Amino acid sequence: MPVADPIPLSAANDSDGRQLPANVEAEAAFLGAALIDNRVIEELNTHLVPDHFFEPLHARIYEKILTLIDRKAVVTPVTLKPYFETDEAMKDLGGINYLARLTADAQGLIAPRELAEQIYDLALLRQLVSVGRQLVTDAMDTSDAVDPMQQIEHAESALYRVAEGTTTGTETQSFAQATRTSIKLIEQALNSGGHVAGVTTGLSSVNQKLGGLKNSDLLILAGRPGMGKTSLATNFAFNAADRLRRDLLDGIPEDESVGAATAFFSLEMSADQLATRILAENSGISSENLRTGKISREDFQSLSRASQELAELPLYIDDTPALSIAALRARARRLKRRHNIGFIVVDYLQLLQGSGRANDNRVNEISEISRGLKTLAKELDVPVLALSQLSRAVEQREDKKPMLSDLRESGSIEQDADIVLFVYREDYYVKAVEPKFPDENDPADVHEKWEAWRAKMEQVTGLAELIVAKQRHGSTGRVRMRFESRITKFSDLAEGDYNYEYD
Repeated sequence: MPVADPIPLSAANDSDGRQLPANVEAEAAFLGAALIDNRVIEELNTHLVPDHFFEPLHARIYEKILTLIDRKAVVTPVTLKPYFETDEAMKDLGGINYLARLTADAQGLIAPRELAEQIYDLALLRQLVSVGRQLVTDAMDTSDAVDPMQQIEHAESALYRVAEGTTTGTETQSFAQATRTSIKLIEQALNSGGHVAGVTTGLSSVNQKLGGLKNSDLLILAGRPGMGKTSLATNFAFNAADRLRRDLLDGIPEDESVGAATAFFSLEMSADQLATRILAENSGISSENLRTGKISREDFQSLSRASQELAELPLYIDDTPALSIAALRARARRLKRRHNIGFIVVDYLQLLQGSGRANDNRVNEISEISRGLKTLAKELDVPVLALSQLSRAVEQREDKKPMLSDLRESGSIEQDADIVLFVYREDYYVKAVEPKFPDENDPADVHEKWEAWRAKMEQVTGLAELIVAKQRHGSTGRVRMRFESRITKFSDLAEGDYNYEYD
């Protein structure tokens, strides 16, 4: 839908002389419509950004329109004039009169949404041309330094960015754009009750300490075997997915929910084992009894009701063993594209494989994996929670509480992570040192020792700590929680419980 007397702008040709997909006249018509009626921008269904415009001058005009609208200003050719008086490209077109000529023909007002969609679609096609050209160029390189699988991973990453509507290169955000994103997160935290700016963990105490799980963050959750790190990660995953399910049923839009569709990559446990844990948590039936079938008819009915309620749970489990970091990233992109996942859990980091080039050095391989997970978090703009093992050094100390130095290959993991969490249960270690049960013939000190142990065991049973050892967005400290081992469920402590406060 051209404007009156279309003005010749940049030639839409690539380096081979072939014409790139573009419609400069449609861009001019859309800008004209936006300058006549600023509400055109607000009513767009398409996420149109300046980079989607083929003509650089049009991109600059559109960027300035967005900036002024964000300041609540009325945008017209007159208000735009001061910003383009020294623009060389506009001088070549006859000066600032070009702004007025954009509004000379109001045909763009007839179908501004369709114009915006065409500009957007043509931009995606140009990006696809760029990706294809680079793919061919890379594939023609047969030198020994080339890793074909890495090329495939890079190509899939580039295609994902095209599918998401972003450019294939690195984008620079203006401070105004970054501020808008920040304000949106702050508003989300305010609307959620003042605690969550991101994805909820489902535990109020943890949300209060972390502020929720923030997009593009890599979180490491570590602990010794038996501490319950897989149980806690499963609780987080279920709570985020269930919150989204309930919000959607209540009519809350997905982008306003603090829940999220969740992808759980389980390299250690099978999908049915994870499902059993979640069913045990929601039905209140012991996971051990579920596995062995030691349940009553009433229990089975309760289990059936729980499974029916969770049938639409947006939780996607991938239990493929021995995944490489490249394969995990590829699968995560597909889940993002198909199901719009907003949270990823990986159980656990040390079971992932690198590219194969660093296998001769485990530290280098772990570094590659941790960097890959952080890159994935930024690329998909979702929080990624990766579980990690701790070294046996914890067991050699009198104080069993873990520290950052206890992370296996801790240098790279600690550096790449935005948040490092340790789960610690004192009752695990107290139970391990149970003294001999005294009988009537034992001396008094044996009875006293056992009674002291029993009192300590009663004090710590069912209590757990989440130690926040590193947090880029806030303070470190610890959160005390309750753990029900029978159904592998973590929950908030009730007021009045032992050590209710957190620090």
